[in-house]
Amino acid sequence: MPTTTTLQIPTADGLADAFAVFPDSGRRHPGVLMYPDGFGIRPVLRDMAAELAGHGYYVLVPNVFYRHGPTPVIELPEHIGEEARSGVMAQVMPLIGAHTAERVRSDADAYLGFLAGRPEVGDGPVAVTGYCIGGLLAMRTAAAYPDKVAAVAGFHAPVGADGPELFSTVTAQVHLGHAEGDITPEGLDELNRSLDAAGAGFTSEIYPDTVHGFTMSDTDAFSASGLQRHWDRLLPLLERSLPAG
Repeated sequence: MPTTTTLQIPTADGLADAFAVFPDSGRRHPGVLMYPDGFGIRPVLRDMAAELAGHGYYVLVPNVFYRHGPTPVIELPEHIGEEARSGVMAQVMPLIGAHTAERVRSDADAYLGFLAGRPEVGDGPVAVTGYCIGGLLAMRTAAAYPDKVAAVAGFHAPVGADGPELFSTVTAQVHLGHAEGDITPEGLDELNRSLDAAGAGFTSEIYPDTVHGFTMSDTDAFSASGLQRHWDRLLPLLERSLPAG
C-alpha cells in the first residue's frame, strides 16, 4: 500500500497544507504535482492520488486555496449533486477569482521546490496534472517553469481561458481531455491549432458522453468510462515523459 503523509509547504504567503502519497518501497520515484478541482481536497482526490502513486509516482496534492484556510476550506456534502451544487459553487467561485495567475506562479515555485527537495523524489523534471480549474493551474505551471515540467495534463479544464499565449512557453508533453459538454468540435480545432502553433507535443480530445467534472466520482457529473479514459491517457503520458522510478 502507498504511504500517505500530511504536509505544510512554505510559500511566499504562508503555509500551504497538502498531502503526498508515494510507494512504500524505499526507492525514489518521479514526482507528480496534482491540482484538485475547485471543490478541493476530499476523499475522491485522496483516492485518485493513491491510484496514481500505486503506479510508481510521488504524488503531491496541495490545498491551492490555503490563503482562505486549511482543508476543508468549505464544507462539502458527501455527494455533490444538483441540489447542493449551486450553494457550493457560490462559495467556490470567489476563491477561484482571488487565485490570480501571479499567485499560481508563486505557489507553483514552492510546490516544485518542495518536490525537488524530497528524498523520496527522483532527480529530473516532474509532471503536473489537474482537474477543472486545476487543469488551468497545471498548464500555467508548465508554462511558467518549462525547465522543471516534462508532462502536463488537464481534464475538463478551462485551459483556453488565458488565450493562446499561455502555450507559447510550454515545452512539456501535453494531454487535454475535454468534456463533451465543455467544448465544441470547432472550439477543439481552434485550441489544437494554438497548441500546434506553439510547437507543443500534444494530444487533445473530447471524451465521448461526458460533462464537466466527469472524473469526480462524488458528483453527478461522474462518468466511469470518462475516468478510465483519463487513466488510459495519463499513465502512458507519464511513463514516456518522466525518468523511471
